[in-house]
Amino acid sequence: MAKLYLIPTPIGNLEDMTLRSLRILKEVDTILAEDTRTSGKLLQHYNVTTPMQSHHMHNEHRTVDALIKRMLSGETIALISDAGTPAISDPGFLLTRACIENEIAVECLPGATALIPALVNSGLPNDKFVFEGFLPVKKGRQTRLKLLAEETRTMVFYESPHKLVKTLTQFVEYFGKDRAVSVSRELTKMYEETIRGTAAEVLAYYSERPPKGEIVIVVAGKK
Repeated sequence: MAKLYLIPTPIGNLEDMTLRSLRILKEVDTILAEDTRTSGKLLQHYNVTTPMQSHHMHNEHRTVDALIKRMLSGETIALISDAGTPAISDPGFLLTRACIENEIAVECLPGATALIPALVNSGLPNDKFVFEGFLPVKKGRQTRLKLLAEETRTMVFYESPHKLVKTLTQFVEYFGKDRAVSVSRELTKMYEETIRGTAAEVLAYYSERPPKGEIVIVVAGKK
């Protein structure tokens, strides 16, 4: 039966791959990978020899129709991203929506994602939270920050290393220097760290120590 599997991959530590994920990756007809070179290393590590095909933000619009036709003819496909759960700030939404519209079964397996460990690690309230992903780069950024300044729930953001100091500077400006902030980077990896404090304190820390690696920022909501 035709089916799309959304399969999380480790965000760092290869041991975070689940047994069910590995079984399905070996059973499907094709694996769609964000970067076949990156995913190739993971699949080789676990002796997965299923054919791979590139599926990323630059070609997903062009390839969705062809993939749907293949699944309608009975093919089973697994979608993986470079790290974490597909469709969370990564390709996957368009294909999932198209499958649903064409009554093709979709199954998302549980597994690694950066936002939940960072949220729990922060020590900030996590009974209610909002995931913002990446802030707009230019257009709409200030408008979004002004809106989020009034958000009362804990907020979770993704950020690149070279933009972290800029983003923390804007958090001080829009949320206030005393707003509680937690920055987690390199989660599950050898140099994993979480820095907690006020927005001003965390900004001062990273202003002196240029960060590297994948970054998740958790910010307390407005009291």
